[in-house]
Amino acid sequence: MYLPAAFEETDERVLHEFIRAHPLATFVSIDRDELCANHFPMLLETGDDGKRVLRGHVARANPLWQSLGSGARALAIFHDAGVYVTPSWYPSKQESGRVVPTWNYVAVHVSGNARAVDDPQWLRSFLTRLTDANESARAVPWKITDAPADHIERQLKAIVGIEVAITQIAGKWKVSQNRTAKDAQGVVAGLREQGDAASLTMAEWVDARRASSS
Repeated sequence: MYLPAAFEETDERVLHEFIRAHPLATFVSIDRDELCANHFPMLLETGDDGKRVLRGHVARANPLWQSLGSGARALAIFHDAGVYVTPSWYPSKQESGRVVPTWNYVAVHVSGNARAVDDPQWLRSFLTRLTDANESARAVPWKITDAPADHIERQLKAIVGIEVAITQIAGKWKVSQNRTAKDAQGVVAGLREQGDAASLTMAEWVDARRASSS
């Protein structure tokens, strides 16, 4: 990932919080010398050795798990929706006209050694935690035990676990840090005027980074 110093985020707490808030990963691996990308939610957890790991699962019919072996290199990408930034929001447009459009976005790349886990007990425990994490905000959270036991057993047989021992994590917060304070303020105002969820979240990030650097 191209990572200019102005956009780099190194605080692991911030990176971990972002992964938990955006758990759907783009999982990139190699299958027979070809790049392969899959998409599935992952949980950031602590492994048996006390180090951070990513865990997820795929369909048994998905050839990904068979290509991993016992320690294949893999990359998991987590990102927000991104927001288009129009030059019309920059006060400097009126001053010089020397502005162009761009996109603001946040992304976290996690690389490590991946393995497949074909273990019903492991899967049941993991899926319970994954479900609880995604249902926790609901007034009446759905639980695995809400479904008939025989149905869950069949579902468990149809999936395989994926675990990544993390070796590197990198975060990119491209949120108008390369613009002047006035231009960044204009971006915040423009995003808030748009009013959709992605724009409002981005406005908060731009504002927070601007405040921390002032």
